[in-house]
Amino acid sequence: MKKSTVTLVDVAKKAGVSVMTASRALSGEGYASEETRAKVQAAAQELGYAPNALARMMKGGRTNVIGVVVNDLASTVVNGFVTAISEEVRKYEMDMFIYNSLGDLGDGKGKRLSQLLHGLWDGLIYVLPRMSDDYLRTLEASTSPIVMINYCKQETTLPVVRGDNVNGARDAVAHLIELGHRRIAFVRGTAYTGQSDERERGYRAALQEAGIEGDPELIVQGDFNEQSGADAARTLLALAEPPTAIFAANDAMALGCMSALREKELRIPQDVSVIGFDDMAGSAVVQPGLTTLRHPVAPMAQAAVQELMRRIQSQPGRRQRIEFPSEFVIRASTGPGPEAPARKSRARARKQA
Repeated sequence: MKKSTVTLVDVAKKAGVSVMTASRALSGEGYASEETRAKVQAAAQELGYAPNALARMMKGGRTNVIGVVVNDLASTVVNGFVTAISEEVRKYEMDMFIYNSLGDLGDGKGKRLSQLLHGLWDGLIYVLPRMSDDYLRTLEASTSPIVMINYCKQETTLPVVRGDNVNGARDAVAHLIELGHRRIAFVRGTAYTGQSDERERGYRAALQEAGIEGDPELIVQGDFNEQSGADAARTLLALAEPPTAIFAANDAMALGCMSALREKELRIPQDVSVIGFDDMAGSAVVQPGLTTLRHPVAPMAQAAVQELMRRIQSQPGRRQRIEFPSEFVIRASTGPGPEAPARKSRARARKQA
């Protein structure tokens, strides 16, 4: 019998049970003994029967599929969350579908969004979403179960699982201040998810708490990629009084900063200390190892799946905001602030050379 022609009736007949019993055994909804369930599943496997998710959805049933919406599959941070979400989804014996939006979460009125909200899944998880305000409003008005990870741009009625960016950034800059740094630069990332803005808030708070007046020249715009970090560092190094430390809003930009510093034959951290955020895979192996902050990816992914499952099962949600503290990881890219006279003399020597 060809797989395309196999129906639930065929499976029920093969297993020697009613169609209704076969349906309960395969869907997991309603009672079926373990013996019956095993017999029906064996018959389905032998016949090559695959339940039609669309048919189940049209009948008001669940598809046992979780949709995960991402913007950039090349991102190591996104990949970390997707992997952890997949592991948690398996615990519920469900499948996962990944939709790569390529950053195209536009006005909230397009065909793609409609397909997402009415697709073959029971609920959606958005990972680091870059979305317009209209798109967010449409999601908020939807009846589909939705959870977002690390969305900080604005307040929303949707449940959000997020890491603590503000206090993490404050800790990072306070560490640099304790090492004696006073000229501390910040490399911004894009404003899509709101994380960069929160990390900048932490940066400014640490300076203010230490009585250090912020210098607007020390805040440079990046784009969350390595090249933009290198460009930002070159801009900072061209200042009349360059920074002795750089805090970048993510690791990719911090690694770019380190490349630009090496171009100028500056030592890390003897001449300039560098801190990133996210603790991406390469941060521990680069030389020197990058001091950074990390969010607890696995616990956050678990919390997101668990919150989504509560809503899929029409149970009360845990809460609208689930926030996890950042962990500060100190490596070799940070050290004591260099003395200004010695640093200036080295700079003059390099210029003369």
